Amino acid sequence: MEFTYAYPAASSVESRGDQTRMSFAPDVSRPLTYFSGELGQGVAFREAISALHDVVISDLRYTPRDKSDYKTWAAADEEAEVQRIAAQRDELRLRVDRLQGAIREIEQRSRLRNAPFDQAKQRYFNYLYTRDFDAWVVLDPVITVHPDEVSFECFSQDESTYGRLAAGYGVFKQVGEHACGTTNIDYSSALYTEFQKIRSYKSTRLEVDPGGLDVKTENEADYRQVKIDLPDSWVRGFLQVSSAMTLPAVSVSLHPMDVHSICQVLRRHREKSGPRSLRYHLTPGQPVRLVFEPWGIEVICRRSIFEGSQPHVIRTWGRRRLLVLERLLPVAQRFVVHLLGTGLPSFYVADLGEMSFTLGLSGWTSNDWSRAGHFDLLAPRFEVDQFTAERVFSALKKRWLATADELSAELSLPRPAVLGALGAYVQAGRAVFD
Repeated sequence: MEFTYAYPAASSVESRGDQTRMSFAPDVSRPLTYFSGELGQGVAFREAISALHDVVISDLRYTPRDKSDYKTWAAADEEAEVQRIAAQRDELRLRVDRLQGAIREIEQRSRLRNAPFDQAKQRYFNYLYTRDFDAWVVLDPVITVHPDEVSFECFSQDESTYGRLAAGYGVFKQVGEHACGTTNIDYSSALYTEFQKIRSYKSTRLEVDPGGLDVKTENEADYRQVKIDLPDSWVRGFLQVSSAMTLPAVSVSLHPMDVHSICQVLRRHREKSGPRSLRYHLTPGQPVRLVFEPWGIEVICRRSIFEGSQPHVIRTWGRRRLLVLERLLPVAQRFVVHLLGTGLPSFYVADLGEMSFTLGLSGWTSNDWSRAGHFDLLAPRFEVDQFTAERVFSALKKRWLATADELSAELSLPRPAVLGALGAYVQAGRAVFD
């Protein structure tokens, strides 16, 4: 699936002594979407957007060690051993040794001769990785300007981790003109370095710059055209995340220091054998108890009390992806964990005051959101006629956000019918459950 992105310019961050100005270039080939506002919580936004960057670059897929050089050496050594065994006479053995010495000398001269080329090739790849990271990661994140918030969404490289940063308008000291909608933004790795310059004593302004739209037809040559092959997996991944969020889940609130304890155990220990699960023991009215396998390390979260009505024991895998939350610990007020069940996805929502950061983890690292998940098939389905579904969608489109009860009262429709229509649109990728 090929998409053509048209950016009026590259996104930029301008840092001065007293202010920081962030300007994101939107994709002007999509419907008009823009936003402008001055941040009132710059440091918290810096940490949250940096955590989102950690999601984008994370890739925990198993990469086997390259043994090609060893196999080449082993094959050569085996051949030499066969020759030595075959050489029964001292004369032949000496001759073989002389020939092997000559071969080693030739190979050494060959390596020395090719060394400048190999070093130059490695320097080129290092330069390409640091200066033109878009050549390695071509997918740009998605930004949504909503009536009550601005959100950034992305997937990790292995597509097993979903990240979403939502900044409510209360984060901004002042909000300028804006147009609601969803678009891609030009987001390069150099912006991450600039984000680190945000300070509390500087005013920070966030802009999804609409200027390119004014010159779209007049200065079309100024647009930077980026053509990428957008995999169906990204589109399907967003669908699976939305469908998984609608499923029943066990929720528990964790104190930031308890999340710090989780990260500390993962930093101090490295598993060499299975099982590699994190087991939640949830007892009503009792502190949350966590067990790290295979070590059997137990962490009792005395600041976090489970308020559910029934006890649960839930095992989750792919726990090292939780290290993304480390940067949020100083600015988070609490973490709400939504567990769908053993071996099923889990969602960690960091409460940052006027902002929230959602980390969605698939059942385990190799079980990514896009290819292995079929949560849209697990979602309940209600038979709703086309006319009713269109009425519900039109009402939601006018309001942008609403609960099923609000739409039911507004349209005088039964709640199951509204839920059925909303579920169908979520599974079709036209609505999002938050």
